[in-house]
Amino acid sequence: MGFLERLREIEETYSELEEKLSDPQTLADRKKYAELARTHAELAEIVECLREYRKAKREAEEAKELLRGEGDPEMQEFLRQSLQEAERKGAELEEKLKVLLLPKDPRDEKDVIMEIRAGAGGEEAGLFAGDLYRMYQRYADRQGWKTEPLSSSPSELGGFKEVIFSVRGRGAYSRLKFESGVHRVQRIPITESGGRIHTSTATVAVLPEAEEVEVEIDPSDLRIDVFRSTGPGGQSVNTTDSAVRITHLPTGIVVSCQDEKSQLQNKEKAMRILRARLFRMEHERIQREQAEERRSQVGTGERSERIRTYNFPQGRVTDHRIGLTLYRLEDVLDGDLDEIIEALAAADRAERLKELGGNEVETP
Repeated sequence: MGFLERLREIEETYSELEEKLSDPQTLADRKKYAELARTHAELAEIVECLREYRKAKREAEEAKELLRGEGDPEMQEFLRQSLQEAERKGAELEEKLKVLLLPKDPRDEKDVIMEIRAGAGGEEAGLFAGDLYRMYQRYADRQGWKTEPLSSSPSELGGFKEVIFSVRGRGAYSRLKFESGVHRVQRIPITESGGRIHTSTATVAVLPEAEEVEVEIDPSDLRIDVFRSTGPGGQSVNTTDSAVRITHLPTGIVVSCQDEKSQLQNKEKAMRILRARLFRMEHERIQREQAEERRSQVGTGERSERIRTYNFPQGRVTDHRIGLTLYRLEDVLDGDLDEIIEALAAADRAERLKELGGNEVETP
C-alpha cells in the first residue's frame, strides 16, 4: 500500500472513530471507549499533519495561479515569496508524514534489561564496565527512569566482570536500544606505571523486558541449582545457599543471580533475565524468517560491532556508526547521552525511509 492509500485509510479510520466515540453505546462501555480513544489519539497527529500538508499545497497552488496573472513587480515578488514559503512548509510536512507512517517497533515502550560485560583489557576492562554502568544509571536519572540491579560479578579493583540491571520508564527501549554493541575505551590505566595508553572494551546488550504472558516457559525445561554467593576473588560472602543458577535446557541459556540474600528473590531476578533473553531470541528468529534485518548498523544490536570509542587523552567520544564525534567526554560519562541518542535515532529513521524507496506523498 502506497502513502496515498495509507493516508486515506488512516483518515477514514479516524473519522469512523470520531463517530463511534460520540455514540452513546460506546460511552456506556468504558473499556471499549478507552481502547477506541487510545487508537484515536494515536492517529490524531498523522491526520493533523495531513491536513496541514493539504493546506500548504493549496496555498502554493493559489500563489502560482495569482503569479501567472499578476503584472505588478512588487506584488510578483510578494507572491514568489509566498510560493517559496508554502513549498518549504509542504516539503517539511511531507517528510514528517513519511516519518509518522514508518512502522513502529512494538517493543519501543518496554522497560529494558541491560547487560554489561568486561571484554579485552583485564582489570581495566572491568573498571570501564563500571564506568558504563554509572553512565547509564545517570542517564536514567535524567530521564526520570528507575534502575534496579539484578545481578553482578565485581572485579578486584571495584569494577565489574559483569553487571545486569533493569531500567523502567516510558520509552526506555526506544532510547537505549542503540547502545547494544562493543564499547571501547582508550586511556592510561591506574595499574600502568609507564604512562602508556591502553585500549580496553566492554560489551553492552539491551534486552526489552518480557512479561510472563509474552514468554511461556515450561518448568520442566529448567534446571535450577543453588549455591553460596561469592565475592571478588571467589571468597564466600554468604553462609547459606541463596545464590541461584537457572539453565534453560532447550536453548542452553544459563542465568545466575547471587546479589540478594533471599533465594526466592535471586530466583525471581534470574527468571526476569531469562525471559528477556528468550524474548530477544524469538524476535531475532522472526526477523530472520521474514528477512527484515537491515544492512544498516544503526540499532541492529549486533554485539560484535565496535560502536563507540571513549578517548580520555583527547576528551573525545566517537560513535562509529554515524561518524559523530563530541569533545565532552566527562559530560557523556555523567549521563548526558541525549545528543548521541538523538543523532542515532535520526540516522535510523533516515535509513528506514531510504528502504521505503522514493515514495512521494500526493495530495490525498
